[in-house]
Amino acid sequence: MPLLRDVRSELGSSYLLDHVDNPVLWRTWGEDALDEAKRTDRPIFLSVGYAACHWCHVMAHESFEDTEIARLLNENFVPIKVDREERPDVDALYMAATQLVAGHGGWPMSVFLLPDGKPFMAGTYYPPTDRGGQVGFARLLEALHEAWINQRELVERQAGELSGALAREVLFIDHLAPFRDAIDLTVIRRHLRVELIEQVDADGGFGTAPKFPRPSLVEALLEFDDDEARSAVTRTLDAMSRRGLYDHFGGGFARYSVDAVWHVPHFEKMLSDQALLARCYLQASLVMNRPEWREVALDTLGFVVRELRRDDGYSSSLDADAGGVEGSHVTWTPDEIEEVLREHALSDRLVDVLARWRVEAPGQFEGRSIPRLGEGEPFSTPSSFNLVHAALTAKRATRVQPSRDEKVILEWNAMIASALLRSDDRDFETYGLDLLRSLSTTHFTDATWWRTERRQAHATASDVAWLVDAMIDAFELTGDDEWLEGANDVAHFLIDHYWDGPVPSARTPSQGGGVFSQSDLVRDLVTRPKEIFDGATPSAHAVSTRALARTALCRGDQELLVVAQRLVELAGTLLVSHPSAVPDLVAAAGFALEGVEVVIPGVPGDWAHHVRSMAMPRTILITGSGTSTLLADRDEGLAYVCRGGVCSLPASSVDALDAQLREVRHSWLS
Repeated sequence: MPLLRDVRSELGSSYLLDHVDNPVLWRTWGEDALDEAKRTDRPIFLSVGYAACHWCHVMAHESFEDTEIARLLNENFVPIKVDREERPDVDALYMAATQLVAGHGGWPMSVFLLPDGKPFMAGTYYPPTDRGGQVGFARLLEALHEAWINQRELVERQAGELSGALAREVLFIDHLAPFRDAIDLTVIRRHLRVELIEQVDADGGFGTAPKFPRPSLVEALLEFDDDEARSAVTRTLDAMSRRGLYDHFGGGFARYSVDAVWHVPHFEKMLSDQALLARCYLQASLVMNRPEWREVALDTLGFVVRELRRDDGYSSSLDADAGGVEGSHVTWTPDEIEEVLREHALSDRLVDVLARWRVEAPGQFEGRSIPRLGEGEPFSTPSSFNLVHAALTAKRATRVQPSRDEKVILEWNAMIASALLRSDDRDFETYGLDLLRSLSTTHFTDATWWRTERRQAHATASDVAWLVDAMIDAFELTGDDEWLEGANDVAHFLIDHYWDGPVPSARTPSQGGGVFSQSDLVRDLVTRPKEIFDGATPSAHAVSTRALARTALCRGDQELLVVAQRLVELAGTLLVSHPSAVPDLVAAAGFALEGVEVVIPGVPGDWAHHVRSMAMPRTILITGSGTSTLLADRDEGLAYVCRGGVCSLPASSVDALDAQLREVRHSWLS
């Protein structure tokens, strides 16, 4: 594999491009780099990060631009640099090793491997020299080189022990005790509610600082119409959208909050977060009749279209830093606000402006203020503040702006397509449909799907499953067969290339071991992992379950539904015992085990729009006049509610349809 600097023009990763001129002779991950380590009998130093990662930049400046540290790496190791967003499979595998060794994970991730790829030492950020109780990176490199030369047997024994533990960790689902009982999702959802209520914080969110948005946890609580659940949802969604986590002048959510009250964010913005949070706020606005949350969702989607859109999709992130200073593009002082207002003859609004966005002196972030909404202030800018907002936004645009990571990641673009298609906004829906058509061209060649538009890394199971799911969203919106047939094709690609073992069927439903995170076309991993636990994004296991089940329901395809049900069965023990570890799978299992089809033949009209405006989880809308077996011999002007292969009497009015859907909702809670 050539050096990173030799393939500069082929790189689509801003993170990798940032490192091509380091004195470290970086290589990209692949079989050639592993072969180089074997040929030279040197261990590998694997550094994993991403473009919007603040501490990745710090370690790069401190260590990877240092000539002495570069000499140690170049002479004694084979240095490999990986963008975790391009190769999430590599990241997940060695992050598991890092957590086993260090007890925690994070980025930058620093892992030392045998030439065959087995890890023997792992950590995250290292300062260049000993500092604050941390070993310096230079001293660590010297010690590991010394161990490699003089204690090789010990190093290899440690790698063997760690690899055994790692295999158990990344194939956790294979070691679960079989679940023999019937899976009762009503009981599981109630168990999940109890776990989440115990975790929810008084300031919203789940757990202490640093506090990450967890949309799937909020969506799980939306199932329940009780005061505790509704209060937890309200506190969380209001806090995230009204405080510093949300960018009130630029739009969009930051990655996470460094404090427990959502005031001080880590300023990078990820496409995946915008997509999942927009979906969550849209759903919550329907369930709890909160129009302001819909405004949050639409404002977030507006930010994505305005700031991340490319000709061939949407960029993956905006950096936390601007001009090398964290958050400098976002923060304000009262004096800066006053100066802008004076320039626009708006000085009389100063007190109101400082109160609305709580700009104070001194501010709570290095003496500066992060705008957040004052008590009682509406989310959307009142018309009386329009001139002020425009003036401050224009001034902010003159500042040095954060860099943008231009990668078009299939998974995250499918996520944002899904959010756009669920917006009930015609312009956004059009953007979503156009995006899906674009992805089918830019990310599919040579009979395979690719992670990014550069087509250098194979798509993960999450990439493929999210694409299936978004295509089903497009089918629900339009009733067009192109989307249902496309979803079916991609679903079978997922089974063909990611399924472990024999594929379940109606005759043999309990066979096969689920989905691997990576395709069978990938040859450069020491272990092929599976992803079962939900985190900042849903696991590959959960998204695959949902995507396969929804496709099966739309087509009336029992064989495909059995595959989704097998995924639920494989995780049955975990679903019953620790549902808060797999909240997205709990939701996906609803489609696989309790899915409801609402069939409204003909061109989508008022009835279809009415169904889409309802808060009906685990429900699929089937319209149009295409090939779905559920449309066969069905009359236009009627609606059919079907479950488990059985349909209610046709509904001839919206009131009759609503009565049937109320009965369905009641059955889920009883």
